Amino acid sequence: MSLNRHLLSLTGAAALLATQAVSAAALDPNAMRAQANNFFKPLPAAMPGSEKDTPAKIALGEKLYFETALSINGTQSCNTCHRIDGKLGGDDGNPVSPGAIEGKFGDRNSPTSWNAGFHLAQFWDGRAADLKEQAKGPILNPVEMAIPDEATAVSNLKKAGYEADFKAVFGSADALTYDNVAEAIAAFERTLITKDRFDDFLKGDNKALTQAELQGMQDFISTGCIACHTGPLLGGHMYQKMGLVKPYPNTADKGRFAVTNNPADMYVFKVPALRDIGSTAPYFHDGKAATLDVAVKEMAMYQLGRELDEKTTKSIVAFLRAMDNQRELKLTANK
Repeated sequence: MSLNRHLLSLTGAAALLATQAVSAAALDPNAMRAQANNFFKPLPAAMPGSEKDTPAKIALGEKLYFETALSINGTQSCNTCHRIDGKLGGDDGNPVSPGAIEGKFGDRNSPTSWNAGFHLAQFWDGRAADLKEQAKGPILNPVEMAIPDEATAVSNLKKAGYEADFKAVFGSADALTYDNVAEAIAAFERTLITKDRFDDFLKGDNKALTQAELQGMQDFISTGCIACHTGPLLGGHMYQKMGLVKPYPNTADKGRFAVTNNPADMYVFKVPALRDIGSTAPYFHDGKAATLDVAVKEMAMYQLGRELDEKTTKSIVAFLRAMDNQRELKLTANK
């Protein structure tokens, strides 16, 4: 064999080996799905409590979600801090949100309203059991919407012409009550369910995720993120201490301790859900993590005691981005 032919033969063999190596490195979607199903599930089609919601109640709730008459000076609605218009992620993009009264700010990052009804409880500290109870809080909060009492909220809505709407939905002339306001808003929020490619993958679509996203899922699992971020929401189903392994620097907010007065709940917060997480920066209860990359690295450090390199961090972020919300929300109340 001539030298040239020998070199060509060696080159061909090297190319074959390289091809085989790439092929061996490629992640099998079916195998990855089998692994994923041990930790994650598709989002349910409907939220708990929605079985009694009617189109009319949902429409009224949407209208109220955008209603500024529920703030002391007509400047804010639910959507001000939990924005779902313009394909937004259900929050306002601020570390903490400004209140209706100029110069006042909340003390925690506004959670997204997308998928909120699937959570085990509402607010970072879980002080509200469900969406209806949660809807009552911000309206009367002196730092948020600052309405002084329930009667004022009802009076404002009567002035805005809502009595006929409430009668049509709830069936009585005196149906415009604060309880029914919260019930209607909750009915609308129960429709806010995201749609993403990760669910397509979990349901059998082998083309839904790229190889980079599959690798990110593998890194997400192997890094230990699944200690807290599992289930349909990849979170939202449990409480955990912020700074489990390495203390979190911000010790001013005591978390669930303020609700339970139990020392075991010191610095404990509800674990965030990761659906559409890429749309809800900044992150953490105090909004201190400006980007998703920073949030991933810091969570690994504070919760797992792991220092992630840039490659692994970006890999996990690529996986999380596969849960970007693709749903086109058809709104009518704010037009």
